[in-house]
Amino acid sequence: MVRVGRWAVLCAAVVLVVAGCGQRAAEFGPDFASAEELPERLGADGTTITVGDPDAPVKVHLYEDPRCPYCEEFEITGGGPQLREALLDRWARAEYTLASFLDDRVGGTGSKKAVNALRAALEEGKFVEYHEVLYANQPEESVDGYTDAHLLELAGKVKGLRSPTFDAAVRSMKYRAFVTASQKAYEKAGEPRSPEVQVHPPR
Repeated sequence: MVRVGRWAVLCAAVVLVVAGCGQRAAEFGPDFASAEELPERLGADGTTITVGDPDAPVKVHLYEDPRCPYCEEFEITGGGPQLREALLDRWARAEYTLASFLDDRVGGTGSKKAVNALRAALEEGKFVEYHEVLYANQPEESVDGYTDAHLLELAGKVKGLRSPTFDAAVRSMKYRAFVTASQKAYEKAGEPRSPEVQVHPPR
């Protein structure tokens, strides 16, 4: 069981769906050697980004705003590192719904720009690495720090991500429609009613 604050649940809620509880993760093949090897794809709904073995026995759904400090806490020092290991071990797969509500709450456009850049990274097969870099270098919530220039600078930390195509997608907000649809998907999911997230590993 993981206990987190109300806003942490709102910003990085984890919904677990356990299937095939009697199966061992090892049955799904050898572990992934690194995050770069993790499969990543856009779901049929056009908003959900899935990472990891699609046949993994546990599904973890996260709702995150790139500017949210509680999401950063989860990703860096909370359950994020354990989730990454579970992805590498094929024990779990992760689904991300990327929100941008903090732009309206604290001002600016950083959340929308970051979500657009993450979608552009997915197109290049670099979502996982870029997602990690953004949270490792997250600006203060009150600072609208995810500018085009900063997002491109951070993209330079991901080998093979920077290109004329990626840079143009960031600067032009190419995936603006995705940003809007993803925020609506977040709103549709609704605020979790309980400040408690229960994690049930398969037995």
